[in-house]
Amino acid sequence: MFSLPVGGARARSCLPIRHGIWADGSCFSKVIPPLQAEGYEVMAAQYGLDSNVEDVAATLRTLGRVHSPAILVGHSYGGTVITAAGTDDRVAGPVYICALGPDETETSQGQQDKYPKTPVFSQIDVADGRVWLKPSGIGCFCGDLPEEEQQLVYATHYAPAADLFLHNAPGVAWRTKPSWCIVGNNDQTVHPDLDRASAKRMGATTYDIDSSHVPMLSHPDFVLDVIRTAARGI
Repeated sequence: MFSLPVGGARARSCLPIRHGIWADGSCFSKVIPPLQAEGYEVMAAQYGLDSNVEDVAATLRTLGRVHSPAILVGHSYGGTVITAAGTDDRVAGPVYICALGPDETETSQGQQDKYPKTPVFSQIDVADGRVWLKPSGIGCFCGDLPEEEQQLVYATHYAPAADLFLHNAPGVAWRTKPSWCIVGNNDQTVHPDLDRASAKRMGATTYDIDSSHVPMLSHPDFVLDVIRTAARGI
């Protein structure tokens, strides 16, 4: 989250950051330090990927630990989380990074079912009630990173509950608040056409980049510029 800057500078917006599935807060490791250096308060909540309702509740608790107004940033499934949590009065608007953004009548799964399955879904195992990414699937997730970074992403990835995408918390922030969307043109996890159609439906300010599913790791400066633009826009 962004909040007030250090050292008495001009007050800025807050920003909670929300990770997706097969990821955790460390996937924002290249954007958090620069934002902190600029005086923003940044928080990347670690939630359990057990249910969307619980993950939204964790986001709302995090909002209570920062100043408002807040800009919520969500990656992948994190877009579903910020879509619901963003209706909170402390939130000025959501930023979507290769992310889902379902409407009131949609689930995360229902939104994805309207588009062809991406390659990553041929690289999963369902075991112990969770959906695990196979080692062979890491290239579909973050294939534009160096091999060493890909392996770090795999080592820190966390599997969602098998039914996570079937139930959404109520609320659609993008219907009433300004939104910003980053589309990864080479995304093999969330279909780029889904992102583009979702952004158009939102009336979002949209940015395209030739990246995998994780532009905040492969193109952090680009993502930082979008976040700064959103922060300046409120």
